[in-house]
Amino acid sequence: MMESEDLKNNGKECDKVKNENRSDIKFYHRPSAPAHRGVRESPLSSDAIFKQSHAGLFNLCIVVLVAVNSRLIIENIIKYGWLINSGFWFSSKSLRDWPLFMCCLSLPAFPFAAYLVEKLAYHNYLPQLVVVFLHIIITTGSLLYPVSVILRCDSALLSGVTLMLFSCIVWLKLVSYAHTNYDMRAISKSIDREDAPSISPYVGNPHDTNFKSLVYFMVAPTLCYQSSYPRTEFVRKGWVVRQFIKLIIFTGFMGFIIEQYINPIVQNSQHPLKGNLLYATERILKLSVPNLYVWLCMFYCFFHLWLNILAELLRFGDREFYKDWWNARNVEEYWRMWNMPVHKWMIRHIYFPCLRNKIPKGVAILIAFLVSAVFHELCIAVPCHMFKLWAFIGIMLQVPLVVITKFLQNKFRSSMVGNMIFWLFFSILGQPMCLLLYYHDLMNRKGKTEST
Repeated sequence: MMESEDLKNNGKECDKVKNENRSDIKFYHRPSAPAHRGVRESPLSSDAIFKQSHAGLFNLCIVVLVAVNSRLIIENIIKYGWLINSGFWFSSKSLRDWPLFMCCLSLPAFPFAAYLVEKLAYHNYLPQLVVVFLHIIITTGSLLYPVSVILRCDSALLSGVTLMLFSCIVWLKLVSYAHTNYDMRAISKSIDREDAPSISPYVGNPHDTNFKSLVYFMVAPTLCYQSSYPRTEFVRKGWVVRQFIKLIIFTGFMGFIIEQYINPIVQNSQHPLKGNLLYATERILKLSVPNLYVWLCMFYCFFHLWLNILAELLRFGDREFYKDWWNARNVEEYWRMWNMPVHKWMIRHIYFPCLRNKIPKGVAILIAFLVSAVFHELCIAVPCHMFKLWAFIGIMLQVPLVVITKFLQNKFRSSMVGNMIFWLFFSILGQPMCLLLYYHDLMNRKGKTEST
């Protein structure tokens, strides 16, 4: 009886809903019902374009890019054949790079020496000036030792660049380790602990000089030392495997573009500063597209795939290795967003110390660019065995671009003029120009050495 009454009530409710829907249809869908009830903008109008989702257009651009570039790849292979040469990556010359490999294996000796210095400083066995002096020697040695090994050996370019990148990372980490411990010792020795600056909960005990924390820091995907870091609960093994597969695929694609497109264009070009200006411009523009693809693949492989893989294996919690630098409205925003580990290191150990010492903000930014320019030049000039300062000049030219793009951003508000200038001068013109300059200077140096 109760079940039958419930069924009747449910049936009555359903009939009521149907009658209401029918009445709505009769009332709202009559020919006299108004079709235009408010002021609306077209989705592509200037006032509404950034409020809409453009996922479909983004997918269309991806499909068109894949289709167009697939046709170009097929056309290139039909016209020029398969240009992949394993000797570009692995040759008999690479077997002679064992001094560089041994130098890379010996680099951990410098962090161990820095740990011993900090341990002695913790027990007050060394005065503060001696500690600072020893850290200067250790950090300088970690950089000059690989430089001397590379310059003495006739090594492959790829091996030299790899070793220089490792040594620069070690140098940056050791500077952060020494600077952070110096600051923590100053805090611990403060007379009035209430006046001491507050410490982040992730910094840990200021007295801690644990060797495990240093080892973790040296392999962690960060350049800023802390005695402890935010950690995840577990390692996602399946996720790591998928990222490794992506890393292999995109690395292979990057190598294909380098050998199939960039190498022939560079080899068939002239020195951009010594030939015809119109011809040099054509070579730069022709080189810009494959170079841009390689640069974007390099960014994705290193900053997204590799650093996330390393962070996942080490359960490193802070995965902000980059921000949306592609939306940067000026050059300064780009440099603040595209490489977050280096940016945080610059802010922590160069920019803020300069401000604390009453150095003007503009001069502090100039010093940060100067340090960046020196390390860019070292990573390229030392493996090439020549110092032409093209990378140094390229980085320092970013300073006037910062001023120009900031001025345009302030003049044309809510515009992307600075973003377009960044893409033009940095990716379309700047990188291909530096590539051609270094290639031809390197070939000229090799020609002179072989003739003598």
